[in-house]
Amino acid sequence: MGSRTALVEDLMERFPHVPREAVFKEDLLRGGVAFDPSALSDNEQGEVKPKSYFIFSFDHGTLPELGEAALRRPPEEIILTGGPYDLRRTVVSVRVNPASPYRVAADEDGMLGLYLDGKRISDVGVPPMPEYYRHTLANGKSVMEVAPTIQWGYLIYLTVFRVCQYFGAKEECQYCDINHNWRQHKAAGRPYTGVKDVEEVLEALEIIDRYDTAKASTAYTLTGGAITKTVAGRDEADFYGQYAKAIEERFPGRWIGKVVAQALPKDDVQRFKDYGVQIYHPNYEVWDRRLFELYCPGKERYVGRDEWHRRILDSADVFGARNVIPNFVAGVEMAEPFGFTSVDEAIASTTEGLRFFMSHGITPRFTTWCPEPTTPLGKANPQGAPLEYHIRLLEAYRATMDDFGLSSPPGYGPPGPGRAVFSVSSFMDSLPAQEPAEV
Repeated sequence: MGSRTALVEDLMERFPHVPREAVFKEDLLRGGVAFDPSALSDNEQGEVKPKSYFIFSFDHGTLPELGEAALRRPPEEIILTGGPYDLRRTVVSVRVNPASPYRVAADEDGMLGLYLDGKRISDVGVPPMPEYYRHTLANGKSVMEVAPTIQWGYLIYLTVFRVCQYFGAKEECQYCDINHNWRQHKAAGRPYTGVKDVEEVLEALEIIDRYDTAKASTAYTLTGGAITKTVAGRDEADFYGQYAKAIEERFPGRWIGKVVAQALPKDDVQRFKDYGVQIYHPNYEVWDRRLFELYCPGKERYVGRDEWHRRILDSADVFGARNVIPNFVAGVEMAEPFGFTSVDEAIASTTEGLRFFMSHGITPRFTTWCPEPTTPLGKANPQGAPLEYHIRLLEAYRATMDDFGLSSPPGYGPPGPGRAVFSVSSFMDSLPAQEPAEV
């Protein structure tokens, strides 16, 4: 294909049942987007909500390589609408790539647009600075640092432990830059709290609750790096669980409580439930056995793939199958030099995993892989997985859900093109537009 536009249009024609919005969204997520200076934010002093770097970098370059985008942050997310493809409202997480064929820039009237191969393909909306970001904690920390919100304000993302105890080449997941992201923010002199104090989290949530008068924030996620030993004398279940307990005691029923943690033994999972967590995300990362062992060496060493999967199924006894929602990193299946070399093989493998979990009533979700350059897989695969893989995955995902009579999982907002707010993949954009039954 001679241009990116031709490739995208070919895929839209070949897969008409996949929303056209999802085709563009997946391409932006897998390959990133460049920003003209006219489209950057004025950080926390401006009118646009800036990118918070809430856990990973989700960029195609290190901060020093991003140019002005490292000094004036791009927006947290963008919304695509209209244009020659008549796009419905589509929320996309921002992943910066100065070399991307996609570019966000303002026209002569100051209106932001998304350009591909030099042609304007949609209008671009940016998130307004929320009132709660304009207020600081008593110690001067910003709400954005302690409790940033994503998914157009739907989700409060509480990365309470910003490093991972799977450390070094023999333990770190090969696509994950959580530890590097911590290092680069500290090197740049940015505030980036390693272990967040429970009282600081509660204070930030007080501010959000006070100023989020429209109640746009509906859920919170507790997460961070894996804990193989202890943090502050607590094991993983107690460390993350203490925050849920404190939040639920201070704000009973205000938000849907979710935790992203390792696949833990059933007794530990029960502690999460007892602390007030409502949804559990024990991410399985990649389905194929060989790739799991290669890409997740720490998880293989400490737990093992088979035991990881057993624990996911066991956790359904505690939370109910509908409230167990493991994530996988869509696209690493095709990463060189070990991944599948054809889209057919990769889709077959991933669908096998979907069928395994969905046959037990568990609905996985996925994040579109961003090949961050400081990771082994990102370094070896700067282009990520082929766009066709991502489009066919959306098709396979919806078909598998239909096979098992499942609907969109709770805690992700409304499904459907033009309505979804989940911003780091298009799985919610590609599902039927109906209200999910929240927990």
